[in-house]
This record gives sequence, C-alpha cells and structure tokens, in this order.
Amino acid sequence: MNATSASFGKSVFELLSSMRFAISLLSILAVASIIGTVLKQSEPYSSYMIQFGPFWFEVFGKLGLYDVYHAGWFLVILTFLVISTSVCITRNAPNFTREMKSFREHVSEQSLNAFKHKHEAATSLAPEMLATHAQHYLEGQGYKVRNLPREDGVLLAAKAGSWNRLGYFLAHSAIVIICIGGLMDGNLVFKVQQAMGIKKIETRDIPQSEVPAISRLSPSNPSFRGSVQIPEGSSANVAFLNVADGYLVQDLPFTVALKQFRIEHYTTGQPKSFESDLEIFDLSGKKVREATIAVNHPLIHDGIAIYQASFADGGTRMSLHGWNLFAPTATPFPIKGAVHQSTTLSSGAADYTLEFIDFRPFNIENMGEDAEAPRDTMSVLGGSPVSDKKHLRNVGPSFQYKLRDARGQAREFSNYMLPLELEGRWYLMSGVRDTPNEAFRYLRIPLDADGNIDSFMRLRAVLLNTALHPEIASRFARQALPKASWETDLENQLKLSASQVLKMFAEGGFQSLGAYIEKNVPASDSEKAASTYLRILELAAVEAMQIAHQQAGLPALKPDDALGWLIRDSLNSISDLFVYGAPIYLQLMEYDEVKASGLQLTRSPGQNVVYLGSLLLTLGVFFMLYVRERRVWLRIKPGHALLAMSSAKHTVDFEKEFAQHAQALNTLVK
Repeated sequence: MNATSASFGKSVFELLSSMRFAISLLSILAVASIIGTVLKQSEPYSSYMIQFGPFWFEVFGKLGLYDVYHAGWFLVILTFLVISTSVCITRNAPNFTREMKSFREHVSEQSLNAFKHKHEAATSLAPEMLATHAQHYLEGQGYKVRNLPREDGVLLAAKAGSWNRLGYFLAHSAIVIICIGGLMDGNLVFKVQQAMGIKKIETRDIPQSEVPAISRLSPSNPSFRGSVQIPEGSSANVAFLNVADGYLVQDLPFTVALKQFRIEHYTTGQPKSFESDLEIFDLSGKKVREATIAVNHPLIHDGIAIYQASFADGGTRMSLHGWNLFAPTATPFPIKGAVHQSTTLSSGAADYTLEFIDFRPFNIENMGEDAEAPRDTMSVLGGSPVSDKKHLRNVGPSFQYKLRDARGQAREFSNYMLPLELEGRWYLMSGVRDTPNEAFRYLRIPLDADGNIDSFMRLRAVLLNTALHPEIASRFARQALPKASWETDLENQLKLSASQVLKMFAEGGFQSLGAYIEKNVPASDSEKAASTYLRILELAAVEAMQIAHQQAGLPALKPDDALGWLIRDSLNSISDLFVYGAPIYLQLMEYDEVKASGLQLTRSPGQNVVYLGSLLLTLGVFFMLYVRERRVWLRIKPGHALLAMSSAKHTVDFEKEFAQHAQALNTLVK
C-alpha cells in the first residue's frame, strides 16, 4: 500500500513537473485568451442570444465563454499552471544554479578531442607561461577563467554568458507570477461565497437600492470590475458587475459625481473624444478631490481606477405630440416623457406602455442621390434598399422608444425630429422593427407646403371616417362626370364604386384592394382593374383633402403637381399605417438633453503583480535570446595546446568568436 502511494505520488510529481504538461496548459490558456479577446466579455445574455441563436448560446454559456477570465475551468487551469511551473522551478533551479557556478573543470582531454569546435597548436613556451598569457587574453574577452594545474601541464576552464541560465529561471518565475496575478483578479472571493450560498446573482430588474445584501459586494471586496452610468448633475456610490444572466451590486468606499460630460465628434459623426469632470466624496459627504478623466486617462482613488468607458443619454426630457393613427380625428394630444422612463397610453379598447429608451442629438446619415431612407441597410415600408452612393449629412435629433401591448409584446421605433428630403420631397421618418437584431423599416409621412404633417393627418382622418365616404364619393362623381350625367344611373354607379374603393382602403390600405382584385377579378384583367381603382382612389382623395381643409376652416386647395404628389405620398403612407405596428405616431417637438457618462471602476490588486511578471518575462526572454553562454577549455602540455569551445547555440557569431580565439592561440604560442 505504501509502495503504491509512493509510486502514485511520484507519478503526480513527474506529471506536474513535466514541460509537456505545462505547455499543454499554456496552450489551452492561449486559446481561451484569444476567445476572450475576440468575443466581447460580460455582455448581457440577451445580446449573446441575439448574436448566436438559442443553440450556440447554450453551448457557449456552458463553456463559460461569456466571461472566460473568470470561468471556473480557466481559474483551475491557472492554478495547475502555477503549481506545475513552481514544481519545475523547484526541481530545476538547483541544477541551474550549479551550472551557472560550474567551470566544468573535470572535463577530460579525450572529451575535448571529441568537440566539433577545437583547435590544436604546437608551442615552445612552458605550459605555465602560455596559460598565464591565455588567461589574460580570455579575461580581456569577458570570460571568467579558472587555472587548474595538471600532472602533465595546465587546464584553463573559462566561461562567459552564464546569466543565460537566469533567463530560464526568470521566464518560468514570470509565468507563475502572472498566473498568481490573474488568480488575484479572478473574483475568487465571490466564487467561494457563491459556492457556499453566501452570495447569489440578482436577475430581477429592480432599483439598486432594493437589491438584497446577498447580491451585494462590500467595499472591501479585494477585486472587481464594474460599470455605472451617471447623468450630469447626479452621483453614484455603487457599480454594477455583469455576471452570467444577472448582475451584482458593488458598493464603493466613496461617491463619484458627474459635474459635466463633454464630447467631440468627427465630421462622420463618430466620437472623436469625450471626457468627464468628476467629484469624489467620502462616505460622510465631504468632497475629497476633483478630476477630469478621458479615454486612457483614468483617475485612481482609494485603490480603485475610474475609467472613461462610454457615454449615453442620461434622461433627456422630451415634449411630444401624439397622433391617433386610426381615429377619425386630426388633433394631436400632448405627451411628456424622459429617456429611461415609461408611461401608459390608451388607444380605444387597448392600453399600451410607452418606454423611452434613447435619444440622439444628431445623426449622420447617407443622403446620396438615390437614398431612400436614413441608413444604408434600411428600407422604407414597401420601398427598396438604399443606394451605395454616399453623401453624409447631419439630419438632426432622433429618439427611440418601445410600445408594449397588454400581452407584453413590444415593437421598437426610431423617430426623427426634423424632416428629410428624399426624391425632392420632404418627409418625417419613423422607423420600426419587431426585434433588436432586425434593421429598421421606415414609414415616410409627407409634409405639406407649410412644412407640416397636418395636411396628411387631416386627409388620413377623413379617409378613415366611413361616415364621410358618401360625401367624398358624391363629390368625386360630380367632378368626374359632365353635368348632364348628374343624377343618372352612371353617377350612382360611379358613387358606389368610389364608396367601395374608399371602404376597402380604410379597412387595410392597398393590401385590401389587392386582395379584392385577386379574389374577384380574372388574372387577365387584374392590372387594368388595379389601375382603375387607384385612379378612383387618387381622385377621391383629392376631394377628401378638400373636405379636410374645409373642416379646418382653410381655403380650398388649388389642384397642381404639388398637390398630386402630396396625395400620392399620403395614400402610400396611410396604406403603410396598417403594417406600421402602432396605433399612434409620436412627433418630437422640444427636448432638454441630459448626457450621461459611462464609467468603468476597477480594483485590480493583481495588476501590479502581472506587470512585475511581464517585466520578469521580458528580462528572461532577453537573457535567453541575447546572452549567449560560451565555454572555453585550453589544455596545455609541453609542446602542445588544445583549444575547445562549446555553446548551446551555434550561431554565426559563435563561429566568428571561435575563429578569433583560434587565431589568438596561434599568436600566443609563438
């Protein structure tokens, strides 16, 4: 039993001290580090789900790839690598030390004759005199020399570059130190507490003040890497750590306040630089310092580094007009809102939750000659993709929001405040998408001659008001027929056709008209029927617009090309409302922007340890690559001298040096 235990212990020791084992561990860590570099770490799990899909999301999650450097298997490998490399150092350090001190003076003449690099010379000098001259020469070349008398002469044993061996020791020690630094920053305290049930990840979306103690980390936590967003004029004394599918709240030993956030942009709209003016308060509320941080210029306070990481909206306040898209009214209602807040809207029998999620003070978009929508990859509802021709321009502010129904399903919208000119006409743009990984599809709302959407909204209200359809049809018929045909069957038939077209359009836009034609008209006549219905609809819409202006107390419209385009664009947009996915349109009227700075707060005691290890690794590599260990033996007997030289690396420089020593020996023996 004891023999078996001893044999097992010896096997474990041999494995841990094996270079192959250490290299295998290093290879795994290298692959993991590549993954950790390529795959953005510690993102919300919803982002990974969108990026990889359900299957690979689960696979990568099981492997811990979303937080590689804190994964249990990664820390275990680091631990084994520390043990393995430490055992290697312990096992080989004595041999290295002996080799560095040794002159290998016990080498035999027979061994020297077997060296590849050897040179013999005849001499008339006494062995002691030649040895003295040779020793002075070698010492002048930077060698340490030991003069050893022999029965039949003298042996000179010389060495240079012994510090090369130190390189191996430094490199191996550096690996141990770097791994220890990684373990120090590996959140081991939390992992132990989590395993013991002392700490638990919080997955609920609740205010940080309501997060229980079991999901909070104390200010004395030895290492952490968290983030927090602070609006201008606000402060925070916590940071948030993304962990798996939840988060932890890290209490800070101080409070950080944001006085002002500044950002500069390139002409393309990309951020050029951004910085934050911060104030630091102790827990008693006393201000202890002020500082300005920028990217790559952090503030270090109380052992915690505060980095400028990102920026976001800090709760911009907005005043909006809400337009009921399917109500026979053309009057907006006021809405007040702020980013990161929500409100409840009622539309008929349904209630919706309006969630404001972002605001952008300006947008640099491609407005090329053939551009159809604000972004290269997006298209208008029912439209075509944008041209590749580039003409970048600031198109003004936009805001993003979600409209969530009673079942919890939500669509995301992105509305521009200022109109965009497309194809020579002006529109307000509203983007919509069902899921975050989709591109926005854009609804174009045309502007009238006064630069407003009021004419569109009035026309929409009249066309969707079925009680007005008879009047619209009657006006259309009287305009389409000569006076002699009034009050005839032809007029009645035309009014009936117009009423049917208006009714179908009010129920589902062009989609309803298309479905009716497909069902009731032979395929050979469908194109002609569609052209006829569209003509009836356009002319009826002109009359509807006149009615809308009359109801608003405005003068009658003069028929011209501008009115024709407004009618056509309005009909397209009204039809798109049925696939827009929202019962209201929100128009941004005014805003009061509030910026927020994204800070990353890090306590990393292992950082300096890693730096020390990196320095030692650099020195070790330098010693191994640039310090060449060379050994020289000179065996002198009466009338004969034998020079032998060796090195771990037979480089060109080594060959030149050997030739130099051989030439020097030829000179010395004379």
